[in-house]
Amino acid sequence: VSSSDHQAMSPAWAGDGRRFAYMEFWQGHGRLFVQEVVSGKRAPVATTGQALDFTPAFSPDGKTLAFSRATEEGTDLYTVNFKEGCCLQRLTVGRFYDNLSPTYSPDGQRIAFVSTRAGLPQIYVMAADGTDPQLFAPFDYGATGSSNAPEWSPDGQAVAFHRDVGGTLQVFVLDVRTRAVRQLTSVGRNEDPTWAPDSRHMAFVSDRSGYRQLWIIDVETGRIRPLLQKSGARLPAWSPRLPETASSTP
Repeated sequence: VSSSDHQAMSPAWAGDGRRFAYMEFWQGHGRLFVQEVVSGKRAPVATTGQALDFTPAFSPDGKTLAFSRATEEGTDLYTVNFKEGCCLQRLTVGRFYDNLSPTYSPDGQRIAFVSTRAGLPQIYVMAADGTDPQLFAPFDYGATGSSNAPEWSPDGQAVAFHRDVGGTLQVFVLDVRTRAVRQLTSVGRNEDPTWAPDSRHMAFVSDRSGYRQLWIIDVETGRIRPLLQKSGARLPAWSPRLPETASSTP
């Protein structure tokens, strides 16, 4: 969909499915854009020209864009009012650790994200204004591998993410109410899960066939099947309105 000559990554759909945000990487810098699906028109978001902006996420009402910004001081989470083109707000201040990869709860009240405040990256949650940060997905300090790429389910009941298990990434799901964590995959390398609108299925990237391609899993039954035969896919994002995904390719 994106026609830029620069590398485009980290697509994120708006709730209406009519536009998406993504990061464009060029000359060591990452810039965020929002693009309309039908017209192809795009506009830059909160660009500085110096920072690396990445992993955008729309609020459920489509007015706010949360994202990660990496500078010499570290990586932190910000929001900007996309509709008004104003009001840049810093949500985290990680002087000795990084905060990245935001994902909104469906009611817009909370943001799950990745933080290295405990050492390895793990999944945390905070209020949408940046207050009350706390551990979200339990882990055993010194034993559990790093956790990344959280995505809140459309029904608000679960958060999908991938976690390092013995040196290989696997897809997990977190029950929001009980905070119980369940491993969904075990064959090959599996990463970057994204929920279908029905909150039952998710797409993810796996090399179980010998090369990286998109697969789909039924979270209730555990049934897994290939979604696309195209190789090299990564960072998929399932449209909230259409039975399809956007993904990055090299």
